[in-house]
Amino acid sequence: MHEVLLVEDDELIREATRLALESSGYAVRTAADGTAGLALFRAHRPDVAVLDIMLPGLNGVSLAGRIRDESRVPVLLISARNDPVDVVMGLEAGADDYVTKPFDGLVLAARVRCLLRSAAPAAPRTARLTFGDLDFCPVSLTAYRCGAPLSLTTTELRLLQEFTASPGTVLTRDLLLERVWDYAWTGDTRVVDVHIRRLRAKIGHDRIETVRGFGYKLRP
Repeated sequence: MHEVLLVEDDELIREATRLALESSGYAVRTAADGTAGLALFRAHRPDVAVLDIMLPGLNGVSLAGRIRDESRVPVLLISARNDPVDVVMGLEAGADDYVTKPFDGLVLAARVRCLLRSAAPAAPRTARLTFGDLDFCPVSLTAYRCGAPLSLTTTELRLLQEFTASPGTVLTRDLLLERVWDYAWTGDTRVVDVHIRRLRAKIGHDRIETVRGFGYKLRP
């Protein structure tokens, strides 16, 4: 059974979300503030973290950053506001996805399931693909730049896997949402843009090219 860390200060929302996740087969540990949430994360190392952005003490964005510094565990943010600044800051801090309130508990559970599927254990190492100074092993999901290993999040690895599978091919944001996040979403695509920006910072800003009006492609 996968374990979820849920950090939410509103007691009613916390309990309703806990029940929805448990009804979907997850074991859930809860905390009402960011400091307690970080302590629970360090003590139990859950499989995924679901964090409210507006938390007392240590807010959700800061908590996501602390978790990302220590682990590649998938992080999903929830927020009562669809504020672009909040969303982008959370994703930049290392969150993999976000959901705005109010949300359906079953939908949230499905998004958690998608993140867990993306974080499945890697297979044994095999031959690398080379693109300039970037090397990528598509089976073990390991990446190197100039021979040095790169520390990539699960979402960044999934993105790189898609790009290296089709070098030179333009991949639209909607396609990347479907393949990497495992759901179709034709609305806000900031989640893709932010993770592309984070990936570029690690593999080289010129390695992934923006094709204006269409999407992105990996330069062979």
